Amino acid sequence: MSLQISSPAFQNNQPIPAKYTCDGENINPPFQFSGIPANCQSLVLICDDPDAPAGTFCHWTLWNINPQENQIAENSVPAGAVAGVTSFGRHGYGGPCPPAGAHRYIFKLYALDIELALPPRANKSQLAHAIQGHILEQTEIIGLYSHGG
Repeated sequence: MSLQISSPAFQNNQPIPAKYTCDGENINPPFQFSGIPANCQSLVLICDDPDAPAGTFCHWTLWNINPQENQIAENSVPAGAVAGVTSFGRHGYGGPCPPAGAHRYIFKLYALDIELALPPRANKSQLAHAIQGHILEQTEIIGLYSHGG
């Protein structure tokens, strides 16, 4: 079985409920993982909006997620995991808040063969560099959102 990510809050390529956006509570949606490789040492989750006007906008980075966890609860960071700095310039989840039109929010899950020694101030580019050569498997789920709609 290959690595899978799903959410009880939305289906792949379907709208993200407003609760998880700047129009709502701006908290992270819950996720569930399956098919985690036996030799996985940690999981990484990155959420990007590739449709942002100024280029890809990072909404969330999490690393050193325990592979035994197999989920992220709503509005939480798993014990031991690190939330990095997003394009908002702060740590933790920043929900969808597009200026206009429908945007895609891609939640990418990576299974790694190592734990990362990154400081919490690390950003997405530093995280992307650190995982190179250590990805066992990856998968994604895409949520859609239009601000105010």
